[in-house]
Amino acid sequence: MPRKLISSGSYLEPEIGFSRAVRVGQFIAIAGTAPIAAAGGTAAPGDVYRQTIRCLEIIDKAVAEAGGTTASIIRTRIMLTDISSWHDAARAHGEVFHDIRPACTFVQVSGFIDPTWLVEIEADCVLE
Repeated sequence: MPRKLISSGSYLEPEIGFSRAVRVGQFIAIAGTAPIAAAGGTAAPGDVYRQTIRCLEIIDKAVAEAGGTTASIIRTRIMLTDISSWHDAARAHGEVFHDIRPACTFVQVSGFIDPTWLVEIEADCVLE
């Protein structure tokens, strides 16, 4: 089966050796997506809600480039450095997925590569 690699242009992709998304057949896997601002740096420092929105924007673009839509997303994993902020991340997630309702997991992690990132999100898609 052909393998399509999607890049978001993250400065970490070549260093780590990963793709933002990989499509194989009807399956798309989206890597842990951090709140990297369009111009670089961290989007919305200190704001979990806005960082979550930025992560979801990056994911949406990668899914579209791989041939899917937001409705193709069947699972999300939301990683937070402070689980007590889950309501802010959930509000952003709910605004995007209120009708789609993918399987979703929230977990707390000890930190990310950049300490200003408060959230990262992974997603899985299946195309019809």
